[in-house]
Amino acid sequence: MAAGFGAVLWPTLSTWTEGAVLNRNYRLGPNPFGLGVAAGDPQPTGAVLWTRILPDPLSDEPVEPVAIPVQWEVSHDEKFSKIMQKGTAVATPDMAHAVHVEVSGLDPDRWYFYRFLASGGASRTGRFRTMPRPEALNNRLRMAFASCQHFEQGLFTAYDHMSKEDLDLIFHLGDYIYEYKGKDRLVRKHRGNEIESIEDYRQRHAQYKSDEFLQAAHALCPWIVTWDDHEFDNNCAGYISEQKDVDPAKFLDRRANSYRAYYEHMPLPRACLPEGPHMALYRPATFGRLADFSVLDTRQYRSDQPCGDGNKPPCPESLSPSQTMLGPAQEKWLAQRLKASSSIWNVLAQQVMMGHVDRKAGEEVAYSMDQWPGYEVERQRILGFFDREKISNPIVLTGDIHSNWVNNLAPGQDDNAQPVATEFVVTSISSSGNGSQNLKYAQTVQDENPFVKFYNAERGYVSCEITPKSWTSNYQVVEYVDKPGAPLVTRASFAVESGKAGAQKM
Repeated sequence: MAAGFGAVLWPTLSTWTEGAVLNRNYRLGPNPFGLGVAAGDPQPTGAVLWTRILPDPLSDEPVEPVAIPVQWEVSHDEKFSKIMQKGTAVATPDMAHAVHVEVSGLDPDRWYFYRFLASGGASRTGRFRTMPRPEALNNRLRMAFASCQHFEQGLFTAYDHMSKEDLDLIFHLGDYIYEYKGKDRLVRKHRGNEIESIEDYRQRHAQYKSDEFLQAAHALCPWIVTWDDHEFDNNCAGYISEQKDVDPAKFLDRRANSYRAYYEHMPLPRACLPEGPHMALYRPATFGRLADFSVLDTRQYRSDQPCGDGNKPPCPESLSPSQTMLGPAQEKWLAQRLKASSSIWNVLAQQVMMGHVDRKAGEEVAYSMDQWPGYEVERQRILGFFDREKISNPIVLTGDIHSNWVNNLAPGQDDNAQPVATEFVVTSISSSGNGSQNLKYAQTVQDENPFVKFYNAERGYVSCEITPKSWTSNYQVVEYVDKPGAPLVTRASFAVESGKAGAQKM
């Protein structure tokens, strides 16, 4: 057993709120950990462990502005009889009493249990799996990905089902919270008005994390997260608000608040600690040689949506080489990673749909300007790179649009040509409320776009099984979210054979 071996803890004494005093005797009640626990960004020898001291997430009574010691333990067993590492972090008021512990020095490719202790109370127990060594080729990875969980518009029933699956990893692709003011007569109600201050964003994250099903899914296995727009403000594009009368300086102040609160509530490494309105979130994740993940940020560096946003035919702006979704630095980073990869599956975990989907029936065309078709030159550059460099088995994971899709992606002008990649788009957990199969629209979409192999507008998530020979995506749905108890339905399953791009329905 190593006490604190290989662990990096923060904040340090030098970053405590001025005047904050370490209080080893501060009493927090029977459950100091009202937001649960989370593990994230697993590595071959460790992971980030997260919690936040907040006994009652829905109370207006703040935790006293004192620094509170928090013990952490990592064990081989759920009873903590074989503790492998332990240490003490400090929860400080300037970080909303959030704790991030970067544990290292563990064995690759095995499960561990973890928990936190403070003020005489213990957190729930969470699990995480360390990743295989970079050169290892495992025979299976089980993972899920999700997106878009509007607290007011539905229950997080899908997470209840997800937490019962046998998963090694979960990706969240954005819209973890929504920024809007509370509304009456919905399933649940946001606290307060539209969020802008750091305290507003902290309160909104706490309200979401008070959900028992979300907490259970976080405790199940490690998560890898990235944001979309609602973690900050709807349809934001770089420094640009969707509203024309917003002061740019105030907009960036608000972005700084949102980024800080996001970091405080996610199991992210210190490398992602924001600096004002900037936060480096695109990063790698690997599962040995089986799968290499590039986690992208398609909001912070993008150009403004072209053609006035919305669904539009192509315009000179959407076809301009200067129009960027990723920004030059992130695109260069992505190309270098893909070119150097020796993994069987190369995965982009990102936010908005890459498929060039015509949304209008008949001869006229309309494409979403908020998605990759609004940034067509860069989209084609990436698909062409997959083709030219013979990238092994590109897979694109996408969220954002509250509906399920399976798209075969081809480079060039013919979207229905031989694909070079496959895109799996996940619906929302609860956003837009109760969904439907929407079979009539699904047929219209597929008639207009033969490369679209599946469309569905129910709520849920996608669970995947990846092996060296195939990738299988199961579209897991719940038929309603306005009341509890919706059963899980596997609405469709699609497979991609290694070495042969394009999805086949199972």
